[in-house]
Amino acid sequence: MRKQPFTKLRSMILAASMALCVLAIPWAVDAVKAFADDQTHKQKNVNVQLLGINDFHGQLDTYDKKRNAGGAEYLAAYLKKREAANPKNTLMVHAGDAVGASSPVSALLEDEPTIKFLNKMGFDVGTVGNHEFDEGVKEMLRLINGGSHPKTVEKYGKFEGADFPYVAANVIDNKTNKPLLDPYAIKKVEGVPIGFIGIALSDTPSVVMPSGTDGVRFTDETKAINKYAKKLKAKGIKSIVVLAHNPAASKEDGSKASGELVDIAKGADDEVDVLFGGHNHALTNTTVDNKLLVESYSYGTAFSDVDLVINPVTKDIVKKKAEIVTAYRDKIKPDAKIKKMVDAYSADVAPILNQRIGTASAPISKQQNSNGESELGSMIADAMRAQTHTDFAFMNPGGIRADIDEGEILWKELFTAQPFGNDLVKMELTGDQVKQLLNQQWADPERTKILQISGLKVKYDDSRPAGDRIVEITLPDGRAIHSSKTYTVTVNSFMASGGDGFTTLEDGKNQLVDIPDLDALIHFIQSKREVNPTIDGRMTKLNN
Repeated sequence: MRKQPFTKLRSMILAASMALCVLAIPWAVDAVKAFADDQTHKQKNVNVQLLGINDFHGQLDTYDKKRNAGGAEYLAAYLKKREAANPKNTLMVHAGDAVGASSPVSALLEDEPTIKFLNKMGFDVGTVGNHEFDEGVKEMLRLINGGSHPKTVEKYGKFEGADFPYVAANVIDNKTNKPLLDPYAIKKVEGVPIGFIGIALSDTPSVVMPSGTDGVRFTDETKAINKYAKKLKAKGIKSIVVLAHNPAASKEDGSKASGELVDIAKGADDEVDVLFGGHNHALTNTTVDNKLLVESYSYGTAFSDVDLVINPVTKDIVKKKAEIVTAYRDKIKPDAKIKKMVDAYSADVAPILNQRIGTASAPISKQQNSNGESELGSMIADAMRAQTHTDFAFMNPGGIRADIDEGEILWKELFTAQPFGNDLVKMELTGDQVKQLLNQQWADPERTKILQISGLKVKYDDSRPAGDRIVEITLPDGRAIHSSKTYTVTVNSFMASGGDGFTTLEDGKNQLVDIPDLDALIHFIQSKREVNPTIDGRMTKLNN
């Protein structure tokens, strides 16, 4: 009986404890849930920054004088500054044409300096443009994977190649029937995987020498994207970025989006979130089918800053935005390390670069007027015809890459303006074939290529049906050319092989290879000492 009060007390304490536990459970559950929600919320804010360039073209030591933008050391300073704002979560990418049509500081050293620049900047992944194929697949792979070149090995040793992967899903090795390069790369940021699919321009065989793409073929861009997006999704990867060397354009506010990349985006898998473009050296910052499209001009004068927010639970990009940033030279201090590197390479080739060739009494522009004629284009065509002593000469406008400044003309300026090293080719065409050739200026409806000409005058109406837009062809004195008469014609070796769609030239008779086009231009200016080309009405558009 003496134990009863204690037992009763114990029961009361136990009951009270159970009541407290019952009251505490909801609070504990809520606390755990709140903690979990807080952690999930924190995880959702995985902020990824993609810094991208396109069409750099080995322009290490050049810049846009009109915009005062570009130069490797200035581009580097901007990229490093942006990277410093998010150092652990920043990836650098490029969308092709990193090399080719390069400044002589890069080109004379087989473009090894440009790859070293990209390595020093810490690029993470890139793809191939058409210009990566300028010197053939073997040389492209050497730059990517490393290997010796006879022109550089003695001074610089065996080239180490790129420190980052190149990806291309639609460039197929004809021997293996598999992609020549890895179709995609996977990068992880804070444990979240991001897939990068590389896409080359499927039209590459038509815009480089035939030898450049020997052994490979190019498949449809959208089909290749969707094939490998499916594979990435099978791996649980929902954040997918495409590096495509395909053209696009838009207004700064994103309106009036156009170009091949727009069509590709519309057909691409919905799991694709971002597409970087290139090839046409334009500005793009727009959204198509809920996909962000960007392109940042060319030559290192600008870059794309793409900011992503990824949910690590779903592994999907939930927010995305972009800014196209111009690399103005007067708004940042150049990067000292990159400047030192470029200066060293410049010093190595200075004896060649600084040769004085002649004088320009005024600036010589490559900019075509409303008729399609340019001062520099006319001078180059005149130089071609003077070298080979033919009736006519034709120069493709895409082969002219830079203006020539007023004053002393140095070798490096001419090389920068005409960097491809094509040989001149002399051939015979009938008057009818000349007309057919000129009508092929509209062979690609999206990219008209008005030829730069010498030895004749042309009138055209591009509102007429394709294939019948040439209205009149005359000699400079006004006499009409005859359709059945044979004329001698000079073009470069790229055009002679049917490049840019000028397939008529493949049928030219008695073809004879002459000196490189750059040498012809040098000889022409040296013979004149001072040049002052002008627009003189060689091309006339009748429906202006």
